[in-house]
Amino acid sequence: MSWPEQPVIYEINTAVWLGELSRAAGREITLGDVPASAWHAVTPAGVDAVWLMGVWERSVLGLAIANAHPGLRASFREALPDLRAEDVAGSPYCVQRYVVADAFGGDEGLAKARAELGARGVRLILDYVPSHVAPDHPWVADHPEFFVRGTADDYTNDPRSWLVVGGNVLARGKDPYFPAWPDVVQLDAFSPAFRAAATMTLGSVAARCDGIRCDMAMLVTNEVFARTWHKTPPEQDFWPEVIGALRARHPETVLIAEAYWDMEWTLQQQGFHFCYDKRLYDRFISGSGIRDHLRADPAYQARLLRFLENQDEPRIASELPPAAARAAAVAIATLPGATLWHEGQFEGRRVRPPVFLARRPDEPLDHDLAAWYRRLLAVVHDHQVRLGEWRLLEAEGWPDNQSCRRLLAWTWTAAGGARHVVVVNFSDQPAQGLLPVELRRYTDLLDGMVYEQDDDLSPLYVALEAWGCHLFAAA
Repeated sequence: MSWPEQPVIYEINTAVWLGELSRAAGREITLGDVPASAWHAVTPAGVDAVWLMGVWERSVLGLAIANAHPGLRASFREALPDLRAEDVAGSPYCVQRYVVADAFGGDEGLAKARAELGARGVRLILDYVPSHVAPDHPWVADHPEFFVRGTADDYTNDPRSWLVVGGNVLARGKDPYFPAWPDVVQLDAFSPAFRAAATMTLGSVAARCDGIRCDMAMLVTNEVFARTWHKTPPEQDFWPEVIGALRARHPETVLIAEAYWDMEWTLQQQGFHFCYDKRLYDRFISGSGIRDHLRADPAYQARLLRFLENQDEPRIASELPPAAARAAAVAIATLPGATLWHEGQFEGRRVRPPVFLARRPDEPLDHDLAAWYRRLLAVVHDHQVRLGEWRLLEAEGWPDNQSCRRLLAWTWTAAGGARHVVVVNFSDQPAQGLLPVELRRYTDLLDGMVYEQDDDLSPLYVALEAWGCHLFAAA
């Protein structure tokens, strides 16, 4: 099943989702026996792929470390005041083995889930963590050469950053800006032996899905790893070597990089199809700099993944007023690149539980908002809005009215001449402006209103209330 150029992805917290399905059914539900109605609910029209976040076997030792960590325990209770011992499942990014957890149905259950999605024309995305593994991963005891190693003095001087396993001093995982993570062990991205093992692991993941989201992908690049661990890099970078080998066996697998620190372009060049656009997310939250961000090369933007929330970011309903969140959603849904939606976002959930938890609090669900989101996805999909050439527009105003600066606008023009115009007033004040678009008759796909100008040579006049949006289709 081939991928669309600009896929729409729906992220699901696997542990939370299966737990809720199980409680509703009064029996254990695994990936192998999810009801058809549940698959239907997470694959609305316009969704091309489902990311089942956190399917792999989690670490027993990592779970014990998490339960003993006062800061983590406090975050668990903040998100889930009635926390129970069984609610803490451990981090899905503290991987003990790349096999599907038995509680989720094992690899057999995953295969059935992939088949169910495939029957709906939907692809499956899974996680891969390149920079670290759990302290009880088999490699820790069997292959210490895969890891960053230290000395007895390193451990004595800084036991929070190092651990001793089988007589070997190994580094705990970290990035260059924060203290070490207590529950994971740092893999050596410069080790030829580890690179060979990583190639095999990535291939085993690719055999079970259609796309892979690579956690903190920039950490294993030569640039970042050398800076973090003060080691001399090899001639070839990590990702070109590993991805090059993967392509020989799984050429159709789409790779998505979780990327920060302005590393998106680098990771695109190293073989990733899409990279997180965290900068755009930050600009929507702050409300500034969005237009400047969208002036980047369209070819570069077409390989970004746009989102308003995910398992690591706060729920958008807790960050923006409802009307602002809808305006941001219209923008995200109609920009070039891949699009990521997060399960619970459509219903207006406000609590983002830590990924360690297998249960989230009950919240009132906004069914009207969910219907609005699903209609937005369907409209963009059914009308092929993101087809053809994308172009950012600059609105013009008048000497005594520069509210046009509040408007975000762009066009999509297909090869056959079909044209769509998106206008978003991402502000809490009304805005008016003229757009360099020649349209005579056009329909707003968001509300069905039909508009007509006296001639098709005049600039397009738009007037939007605070947080208002248009999605025009030329008639």
